[in-house]
Amino acid sequence: MKHSIDVAVRVSPELSAAIEAIVNDPDRDEPPTLADALALIRRRDHGVLARDEGMHPQMHESLVAEIDSLVEEFGGEAPAIDFVAAKASECLSRIIEVAMENPLVRHEPTLGGVRDAMASGLTARLAGDGTIEPDEEQSLLAEIDALIDHYGRDAVAEEFVRFE
Repeated sequence: MKHSIDVAVRVSPELSAAIEAIVNDPDRDEPPTLADALALIRRRDHGVLARDEGMHPQMHESLVAEIDSLVEEFGGEAPAIDFVAAKASECLSRIIEVAMENPLVRHEPTLGGVRDAMASGLTARLAGDGTIEPDEEQSLLAEIDALIDHYGRDAVAEEFVRFE
């Protein structure tokens, strides 16, 4: 069951990263639920917390409390993937940043606006400049189409930029 709101925006970046590590585990047979994620985070298991080595015990307890409240609100059987914040790939993030810097755009660019700019030559121009690889255009269009399918054309594109 899909939630009527985007629950991932209510999850801290640290918890989102921990849940993403669980979801992306290639050894899992079944898609993890929130209850599965809670159990793994409680046990500090599975390398779930990549930065766990130096994590303060209070931060760990904060993550446990945060996911515990999500389980309470949405149920333990809720798919864990629903609580991972979506981010654009590094390459799509570059395209979004270029769109954000465009002085002709009066408002914050939306996913639909970035998609339209990509289809109108932005991707080709960036490939010509060497900013992105020329053979990535189709995969980038597929990526932004997937974001649009999930979040809508009017979602503010900047919220999906991956800062790393």
